[in-house]
Amino acid sequence: MTTLLLADTRGGSLLDSTYRAMSCANQIGDDVHILTIGASEEAIYSAKKIGAKKILVAADLDENSLDETVAQLIEKLATGYDFVIGSASSFSKSVLPRVAAAFDVMQISEIIRVIDKRTFERPIFAGNAIQTVQATDAKLVLTVRTSAFPAAPIVTADSPIEVIEWSVPEPMSFFKEEIRSISERPDLSSAKIIVSGGRGLQSADSFSQIVGALADKLGAAVGASRAAVDAGYAPNDWQVGQTGKVVAPDLYVAVGISGAIQHLAGMKDSKIIVAINKDAEAPIFQVADYGLVEDLFIAVPELKEELSR
Repeated sequence: MTTLLLADTRGGSLLDSTYRAMSCANQIGDDVHILTIGASEEAIYSAKKIGAKKILVAADLDENSLDETVAQLIEKLATGYDFVIGSASSFSKSVLPRVAAAFDVMQISEIIRVIDKRTFERPIFAGNAIQTVQATDAKLVLTVRTSAFPAAPIVTADSPIEVIEWSVPEPMSFFKEEIRSISERPDLSSAKIIVSGGRGLQSADSFSQIVGALADKLGAAVGASRAAVDAGYAPNDWQVGQTGKVVAPDLYVAVGISGAIQHLAGMKDSKIIVAINKDAEAPIFQVADYGLVEDLFIAVPELKEELSR
């Protein structure tokens, strides 16, 4: 059974989400082919390193290609595959439902465990229940919650490369501009340490001075609760939770976050959770491995001072 894996790339490099989705794909299909959007040599080399049986290169497209255009290409290619897989990134979550609709099949979203080639587990109700799904469609379209899978091991593979010859259809809309926040901190989706702030920071300046400074001291990525994002303390792409990014770092530090169920759904799989909140009844303490009931404006500067010694 052959699997087509849609790669996530940024700046011509494969993202960590692709490595993790590959780990899932290896449990499902015997031969995994990776589709890269754009002819980046770095992305092709990385695809070889994680054991792709074949690398398909969409040379006429790039990272700014519209989702509907990419979906049309996959629809053309997918006739020869039993499975079409992507990570549960915003890119794949926009592309793959279009592919599923084109083949009139049900997409299975955000799987966290492979039981067999047609049976999977996925979270529902903000992660408070796990649903077991058995698919009967001839072709399966899946997205993978990458925080539930390890990165695929590095192997040596002499994968053949096939450049896709395809006449790109005239799009109904056009890419104009992407505005992306630039940061030297680790990427939130793949960071080993994350410091997140909530509404308890009270202002954007406090968020930067408290959460940003602690993150820089720890070499961590910065996250935020939806309440902090809605209040304008942090940009939208920092949001962790059910409607933001789902993360599972080695260490997650929650500063001034009460722990609404939507936020917990995005970070409760973290290996170690540290919570700092002055409300002893805050729900975040129910999932925290270590909890400090203290005013964050006192506790975090003291913690940062101790880390400087």
